[in-house]
Amino acid sequence: MKWIVAIIQPHRLDAVRDALNDVGIHGLTVSEVRGYGRQKGQTEIYRGAEYEISYLPKLKLELAVASADAAKTIDAIQGAAKTGKIGDGKVFVLDLKSAMRIRTGETGSDAL
Repeated sequence: MKWIVAIIQPHRLDAVRDALNDVGIHGLTVSEVRGYGRQKGQTEIYRGAEYEISYLPKLKLELAVASADAAKTIDAIQGAAKTGKIGDGKVFVLDLKSAMRIRTGETGSDAL
């Protein structure tokens, strides 16, 4: 099993969710986060005053998938989240040792 963490732009969430559903991945956790990378923030003008936003709003997606589904999941996320500009985000893949569905007690890939 794999634990996939993706950081994406907020406006790409619906496209990513639809792409994941299209490849048979149903279920993810979404968190609002802030951060910076190569974008290094941006400058905004509010009521005539210019100020710098150091930490940009992003979304963090977390999914647990079977190892066999990891490649198609990553491809779906990349295809839907990509705009071709700096700040599109990143995808991290970690090994997932175990999982358990609380309601039924199922473990391993059955719990996903």
